[in-house]
Amino acid sequence: MKSVILLMALSLCIFSCQSAPITEPVNTVTMRNKDIIQLVKDNNLQGVEAALKNGADVNTSDNSKRNLLLIAANGHQTEMAALLVKYKADVNQQADNLDSPFLYAGASGQTELVKLFLDHGARFDIFNRYNGSALIPACERGHIETVRLLANTKGFPVNHVNRLGWTGLMEAIVLGDGSKKYQEIVQILKDAGAKMDIPDHEGVTPLQHAQQRGFKEIVAILKS
Repeated sequence: MKSVILLMALSLCIFSCQSAPITEPVNTVTMRNKDIIQLVKDNNLQGVEAALKNGADVNTSDNSKRNLLLIAANGHQTEMAALLVKYKADVNQQADNLDSPFLYAGASGQTELVKLFLDHGARFDIFNRYNGSALIPACERGHIETVRLLANTKGFPVNHVNRLGWTGLMEAIVLGDGSKKYQEIVQILKDAGAKMDIPDHEGVTPLQHAQQRGFKEIVAILKS
């Protein structure tokens, strides 16, 4: 009788062992990459550096394809961006909306980050969703120091025309309010050698737009 009971128990054990689901091994690299995204969002410098030293991918991205550096730039996290660049983060990697760390830094007027990215391989032939450069939205939004830095960077395409048919100069006039900061931007662009007469898609020049809007000071700069 004991032999029968022992045999039945052994059979049940074999069956349960065979039917039990096999646990998938944890992908530690994937876990590290997911963790580091949150660490960057939390601006946890020590945690991020520890994760990178432990094998996390410095160019891992979130569901919108924002890499860690773009997430840091979105959060205006200068120290975090510097740390990620130290570990060779890609300053040109584009997200779903075609933002890159460099393009976003320019558009948001983060001059310190723009300089950092220029020093670490920022490319001038990668454009945003409007086919615009880092300079054009900086001009539109009145980011004087960012405009000054980019306009005076050797090889930067100050005369690039975006999908709307506008240069940085044109956006400063068409989308600006003619105030002192926009006057200064126009002067910076002129001093940097930007062309003052590139028309839009309809053939209207920057001077004509400035005249139509009554921006007398900008008109004077363009004419001088």
